[in-house]
Amino acid sequence: MYKLLSHNDLDGVSCGILAKLAFGKQVKVRYNSISSLDREIEFYLEKEHPHTFLFITDLSPNEENEKRLSEAYGEKGNIQLLDHHKTALHLNEYGWGYVIVEDNEGQLTSATSLFYDYLVKHQHLEATDVITEFVELVRQYDTWEWEKNDNHQAHLLNSLFFLVSIDEFEETMIERLRTKEHFDFDEFEKKLLNMEEDRIERYIRRKKREIVQSEVDGYFAGIVYAESYHSELGNELSKEHAHLDYIAIVNIGSKRIAFRTMHDHVDVSEIAGKYGGGGHQKAAGCTLNDEAYQQFVTGIFHLEAIPEDAKRNRYNLKYASFGSLYKNRNEDIFLLYPIDESNWAIEKNKTKMEQAFTGFDEAEQHLKRYEKAWLVRDDEFVEFLMSEVKSSWDGE
Repeated sequence: MYKLLSHNDLDGVSCGILAKLAFGKQVKVRYNSISSLDREIEFYLEKEHPHTFLFITDLSPNEENEKRLSEAYGEKGNIQLLDHHKTALHLNEYGWGYVIVEDNEGQLTSATSLFYDYLVKHQHLEATDVITEFVELVRQYDTWEWEKNDNHQAHLLNSLFFLVSIDEFEETMIERLRTKEHFDFDEFEKKLLNMEEDRIERYIRRKKREIVQSEVDGYFAGIVYAESYHSELGNELSKEHAHLDYIAIVNIGSKRIAFRTMHDHVDVSEIAGKYGGGGHQKAAGCTLNDEAYQQFVTGIFHLEAIPEDAKRNRYNLKYASFGSLYKNRNEDIFLLYPIDESNWAIEKNKTKMEQAFTGFDEAEQHLKRYEKAWLVRDDEFVEFLMSEVKSSWDGE
């Protein structure tokens, strides 16, 4: 007999799907939150049949259970953990631990991809095109490579996962992976996913108006309260507010925070680690403990939302050779303009700032970080130009 303890997200549940494909009725699968894993491990150690082989995927135990698992492994050798989070790398010290963040070819791993390789290598499961395609979709979504690769199908797979129950998702995927040659969605799923895409778009539009900016431990964070669509929301807010180092999505109901970034200079798994969490460089999470609550709820509750840049402008545009106009809540006016091909300057209230910038993006980042300014609408831009013309005439 086999037992699998896995995470309750797409990556973790996909490990359960592979286990059922490999072992059928010979495996018992339990999906867990991060906090409930250790209770399941204790149950296994105290009450499970001693010859039951234990797999742990996409999650890692606490220190006490590390020791207990090591003792049990020394006696029976029937334990295998497979994980891909940086915070679990120390488990490679144990004979039962196998943690790989990045493979030999420099590709980020997922628990599903590691478990698939393990099952194929040990001849528990035969590799097929359809399973390989499914595993790759899960891997790209879980590592956030889907966004870089514009792999919309990986994103849709996660959307489908949240639209149906875990049992229904499992049953559908197992049947599909057993009977199809290649992975795809059926017509009903495609219609369902199209409707879901519309819902996600409306939800993200609303949340864009609620994000606030705060400096946290030397980083500029965008913080928003949201219960749903964390990956999609984190992705869109990161692109919308590129001047921010990372996005923190606070779910008060589940008492968790999701961290997302699109920048290479930020490792959100380290940020999550400060609050007892972990994850990947660009996607991580933690529980909303007292320290995190003070930082991301109490500490920012009084802040006003970041104003959005004007969207439908025809004249006041970014990167414009004649300049782009911004303002902040203090009614300061900023003109961002090129000095030459490689240098940009900012005028604040018609006075040139001393600092020069090597590009538009660097200059705009300064405005948004330190001046909390936004691109104004065309009507304000035209009014500004008219006042400049009038001033020049009066001067003559």
